[in-house]
Amino acid sequence: MPKSRVAKSRMFREASPMKKKYLSHGGLKNTYLVFRDWEVRHNLSAANIMIMLYVYDLEFFTIRYICEKLDRNEAAFKRDNLRPLQNDGFVYKHFDKLSPSQTREDHVFREENKWNYRVRYALTQKGRNMVARFYRMAAGEPIDDPI
Repeated sequence: MPKSRVAKSRMFREASPMKKKYLSHGGLKNTYLVFRDWEVRHNLSAANIMIMLYVYDLEFFTIRYICEKLDRNEAAFKRDNLRPLQNDGFVYKHFDKLSPSQTREDHVFREENKWNYRVRYALTQKGRNMVARFYRMAAGEPIDDPI
């Protein structure tokens, strides 16, 4: 592949932007800056932000599901990520233990019953708003309203 042709007048610049027609997308350019800002202003680690981004399109999830998808240890995930997100009000228990139905058919045909039911978690509205705000900030939109 031949080198791109750049005008000699640009050779002393610090950076030269490419033409938009040669770029497939420009989103998420400011991701690093947003991560750094959120660690300081909202006390959210990069791992917690990434988890919120991952579960944003899920109605609810279990710890086992997230740990399988993200290749994490369940105990470490609970300790390092889930509890801080719950304490800060970004995640809540959508279906708590002992929530499933008590019908006989459910107990016979489901592998989970009243005694081994896994808790389902979900993002709170605050968490959803933070993720939407993250996407807007990463795309370069100006954000004025503080959360």
